[in-house]
Amino acid sequence: MVTITQFVYIKEGKEEIFQQFESLVLPLIPQYNGKLLLRLRTSQEQLIEGELDAPYEVHLVSFESEADLAAYMADQTREQYLYLKEDSVLKVMTVKQP
Repeated sequence: MVTITQFVYIKEGKEEIFQQFESLVLPLIPQYNGKLLLRLRTSQEQLIEGELDAPYEVHLVSFESEADLAAYMADQTREQYLYLKEDSVLKVMTVKQP
């Protein structure tokens, strides 16, 4: 089992483009023995304390194996829409637990 936590930061005004990307790629996860365990939207107002800004979204995703995760990342449909991610995402912080 591989679990990925992502803190997603969006470029200002690009939320709709990011949502379009997510609507196209998140449904692919189960095809690769993956599960979207949590998708949480945050705001700066919800931040209690810390040195980082609040991310736009937090994702918690699991895959049965590293090979399943690699196959999802290489999915042709996902790769076809990466331009939407590149246009809308400022940065992503990823924490991976094997």
